[in-house]
Amino acid sequence: MSTRKEDVLRLILLRLIIVTSLLISAVIIQFSTAVFLPLNPFYSLIIIFYVLSFIYIIFNLWGKHDTLQVCFQIFFDLLLITALVYISGGLQGSFYFLYIFEIIAASIVLSKRAAYLTAALSAIFFGVLVDLMYFRIVPHFGPESTMEISSGQVINSIFIAWSAFFLVAFLMNNLTGSLQKARDELRLAQKELEIKNRLAAAGELSARLAHEIRNPLAAISGSVQVLKDESGLDREHKKLMDIIVEESKRVSHSIEQFLNLASPVRETFSSIDLSDILKETMMLFQSSGEMDGNFHVEGNYKSTSIPYYGNVNQFKQLFWNIIKNALKAMPEGGTLTVDFSREKKGQIQLRFTDTGIGIAREKMEKIFEPFYSGFEGGKGIGMTVIRRIVDDYKGRIKVSSEPDKGTEIVITLPFEKRKLSRQA
Repeated sequence: MSTRKEDVLRLILLRLIIVTSLLISAVIIQFSTAVFLPLNPFYSLIIIFYVLSFIYIIFNLWGKHDTLQVCFQIFFDLLLITALVYISGGLQGSFYFLYIFEIIAASIVLSKRAAYLTAALSAIFFGVLVDLMYFRIVPHFGPESTMEISSGQVINSIFIAWSAFFLVAFLMNNLTGSLQKARDELRLAQKELEIKNRLAAAGELSARLAHEIRNPLAAISGSVQVLKDESGLDREHKKLMDIIVEESKRVSHSIEQFLNLASPVRETFSSIDLSDILKETMMLFQSSGEMDGNFHVEGNYKSTSIPYYGNVNQFKQLFWNIIKNALKAMPEGGTLTVDFSREKKGQIQLRFTDTGIGIAREKMEKIFEPFYSGFEGGKGIGMTVIRRIVDDYKGRIKVSSEPDKGTEIVITLPFEKRKLSRQA
């Protein structure tokens, strides 16, 4: 996993706080008693800690390999901690608790695997040191204060220390996993709230603009049609007026999209069949010439009936935008697969899969934002309208995509049996 510079800097500052605390404790002990540990070697190790911390800060500011730096930092810290344990008397000392801080740091800054590896390294370093001291391969640092320890005490102490190392790794991994999950959920909730706020602002702006443009546009289109029917116009002028009328219709369609974004129509609900609505929408694309022989539509929508209770125009708008985006994503042709299914717990699922150009990862988080379009010349309204309609039915939408491999849109809607509503 990637490691942020902020996390590395936090780790360096934390180790400085711990080392400074040990230094202050040593100074207090030096003035209160002479029997604790050899302080001159202790001060030397503290100085090494500070020097390495300074080097780590420099690498953090100007380096790029943050994960590698943390790995080296934890490894050398384990060596220094082992040296502290050695000069403090091994099992007779009390510094082997410092291994736990490195395990915690590995779990928070690196990964779960790194925490277990750090626990294993701590167990190896501590176990080897204690064995070497017990079998007199390495002499005690202060032989005059050496106490005889039985093999049972050594095995018991090593077992307890190892158990503590791996238990801390296990508990920290669970904790960091829960914190990461909560952080992801919070980030997702913040993103959802941001999108909803933008939808609200865009809806209000769209409603104002649409109402300001709609009436003058209708007047212009109607006037041009009247003038076109009058005699005295040559063929070229009539063609120009036809262009005006057609462009007016196109602008009117865009205004309808803005109005749907502002306030989707929900007042007329009835029993509908989503498969029939999709088939009708497909026929509109085919008759308009936008879906030629290079495009193939597959799936079970032709043979599956999905009764639902909702607004026909909303689902026409939803299907239209999804298919339109799929066609734009397959400029050279391709296959669009549409599958409908009933899920458990009273849900229906609409799955649309194309073989188009896909969506880059950095663009995925923006696809539902108003006025953001991944296509050249797009208005950035289609996916926003889709999201608004799905939210209106308290449904969920999931978009999965990979560049050059296509996009899959899965819409899950709650299915409730309701009586037909009366038209207002």
